[in-house]
Amino acid sequence: MLLRMSTLLLRTLREDPADAEVPSHRLLLRAGYVRRAAPGGYTWLPLGKLVLDRVTEIVRAEMAAIGDQEVHFPALLPAEPYRASGRWTEYGDDIFTLEDRKGAEHLLAPTHEEMAALLVKDLFSSYRDFPVTLFQVQTKFRDEARPRAGLLRGREFLMKDAYSFDLDEAGLQAAYDRHRDAYQRIFTRLGLDFTVVHAMSGAMGGSASEEFLAATPVGEDTYVGCTTCDYAANTEAVVTRAPAAGDPDAHPALEVHDTPETPTIASLVDLANARALGGRTGWTAADTLKNVVLAVRRPGAEQAELLVIGLPGDREVDLKRVEAALHPATVAVFEDWAAHPELVRGYLGPQILAKHGVRYLVDPRVVTGTAWLTGANEPGRHATDVVCGRDFVPDGTIEAAEVRPGDSCPACDDGELTMRRGIEVGHIFQLGRRFTDAFAVDVLGPEGKPVRPTMGCYGIGVSRAVASVAEQHHDDRGLVWPAEVAPCDVHLVAAGKGPQLDAALDLGGRLSAAGLRVLVDDRTHVSAGVKFTDAELIGIPRAVVVGRRLAEGYVELRDRASGERIELPVDGLVERLLDEARGARRDGV
Repeated sequence: MLLRMSTLLLRTLREDPADAEVPSHRLLLRAGYVRRAAPGGYTWLPLGKLVLDRVTEIVRAEMAAIGDQEVHFPALLPAEPYRASGRWTEYGDDIFTLEDRKGAEHLLAPTHEEMAALLVKDLFSSYRDFPVTLFQVQTKFRDEARPRAGLLRGREFLMKDAYSFDLDEAGLQAAYDRHRDAYQRIFTRLGLDFTVVHAMSGAMGGSASEEFLAATPVGEDTYVGCTTCDYAANTEAVVTRAPAAGDPDAHPALEVHDTPETPTIASLVDLANARALGGRTGWTAADTLKNVVLAVRRPGAEQAELLVIGLPGDREVDLKRVEAALHPATVAVFEDWAAHPELVRGYLGPQILAKHGVRYLVDPRVVTGTAWLTGANEPGRHATDVVCGRDFVPDGTIEAAEVRPGDSCPACDDGELTMRRGIEVGHIFQLGRRFTDAFAVDVLGPEGKPVRPTMGCYGIGVSRAVASVAEQHHDDRGLVWPAEVAPCDVHLVAAGKGPQLDAALDLGGRLSAAGLRVLVDDRTHVSAGVKFTDAELIGIPRAVVVGRRLAEGYVELRDRASGERIELPVDGLVERLLDEARGARRDGV
């Protein structure tokens, strides 16, 4: 393949676009890989399409290597299967819906579990047909409320999704493990620094779920890692280690105190220490019980229901963790206090919630036998020695509190959690039988009785992976593509016209004929300085400068990542580049 910049659909930019927020967005626009077409939608230009295709080829190769079979589902889908699975309402405003000319409802596919289950139901009827795994590379759609960060959070994106069907849980686990291993090979080949973390299943449902996160400061996902063991989890999936339960009767009786002008935890702690409430000093925010009122709306429900969450006062409620725990419900901070006078703002305690039928969930640290300083449900009053299991009984626990650096690791005794940020590039799920149940997918088993297959789902954001590679592989001059995903192997720069340009084109032809992908900057209307700047911005791993020493038979080879520059005879350069390509092929690149 030989590309000439004089005819290539490419315009580089000297300045960052005003709306570009993150490095990948800025550089992919500036280097001419993509162009914005609409909010959350991008046109792939020739160089960008080459990178996208190379990433896709790697994904396809690894899926085929584990026996997955490629199919291609429609992107425009009927509503009925999604109504049957319940996800038409679960997705809510996150999906694009439309009606055809006859009034039938459709959606633009966010994912294809329903269609995969229906296809297997249509074609397979015996246990002899299993196991089977189908995959596709397909455009998906999500109605993002705030598209941002270029390819990282768009409304239209390219995704690889695979669906495994097995007859038992052991088969599902084996399929899950195969895909987990394949994903690690894929992201390693892409040159990504990634971490596999425990995750929530969300709209997919099912049991086991793990995300593959590419580390970057601009990542939208926050995850934790342990300082001692290999535990890692998305913050939404972090499990709090609960203290041991105690004896509720081991504490003094509840006592109510006047605490005027203490609607905040900080003001309450100051007053409690100044007055030695409950006969003690040394109160901290962690000794108080904060009660946060939320409005929870179930899919399809006309009205929201009240939920109060109790947690130690030194913690804040993380609404993303709450929504993950209560999915598919949506959650908002409660505002209509006038409609519920029994809830005293700033002085709410759990003692009266059961009487008023308000659901009360607590942080795992609030266990039976723990005593708290909390609201007395009267303006300007709090109570001490409010004991869980004696003065109030929660309806259950919920992982709702913010996760902080230094929290104890839930997987080992000595480790502490550190906070990190990353981009989700892959997610794998053990779905179980949610979708095969929804469509009564039954096959004849070896015993002559019906067997219902169990499913797994395995997704990779292909276009998002391109942006993630760009996030991790760039410097202050531009992109620095890893060799396996770069649009070309070699970027030839003719530093002048005449003999230098002719030599660059001749050299490009030789390298292309030998199987390398070559970009030649043969533009005659720009200076050599602009060509060098563009070569660094575009970020192809090897640049060859055909310049002042051409008359002596030498050209300059530049390594984009290391910055190394060496001068070589033309024939020596060709042999070196071909040797590198042959070595890469032997290594499976």
